[in-house]
Amino acid sequence: MDEAAGFVLDAMLIGTGATATMDLWSVLRKMWFGVPMPDYGMVGRWLAYLPRGRFRHDPIAATAPVRGEAAIGWISHYLIGMVLAALLLFSVGPDWVSAPTAGAALLAGACTVAAPYFILQPGMGLGIAARRARNPATARLHSLVTHLVFGFGLYLTAQARVVTTGWL
Repeated sequence: MDEAAGFVLDAMLIGTGATATMDLWSVLRKMWFGVPMPDYGMVGRWLAYLPRGRFRHDPIAATAPVRGEAAIGWISHYLIGMVLAALLLFSVGPDWVSAPTAGAALLAGACTVAAPYFILQPGMGLGIAARRARNPATARLHSLVTHLVFGFGLYLTAQARVVTTGWL
């Protein structure tokens, strides 16, 4: 397999694993703390309105539903995870995949919280860093922890690649 194809495959698999880790965290968070699961249908709705020129909703739940929004949201959730994994791999270089470090992955996870704080939450009517949420500090903390879990998932999935000595 050539280097570019290997990079893409690693990004896809590591991103999928990290996103699945984040989703597992959401399930556990609901079980342990009663925190509602993320509604990726709302993400799908927001994304479906982007080509129509609508970037901000106040709030997204008041905007008319879009056919297939749940599928759009879930597929996008995993594709974004793959892109973020690719950004990590591009940043740290190809050797990281063979010897992943938790620090780089957690830092990447912490950096990814910028996406909900400055793009998704404002676009969905919550304002920058969820300042219009019922409890902004709690919403910010949940976003940060969830994205650190994503970072941990990057590390775990890359470690699994090392332990299994390859993906395929």
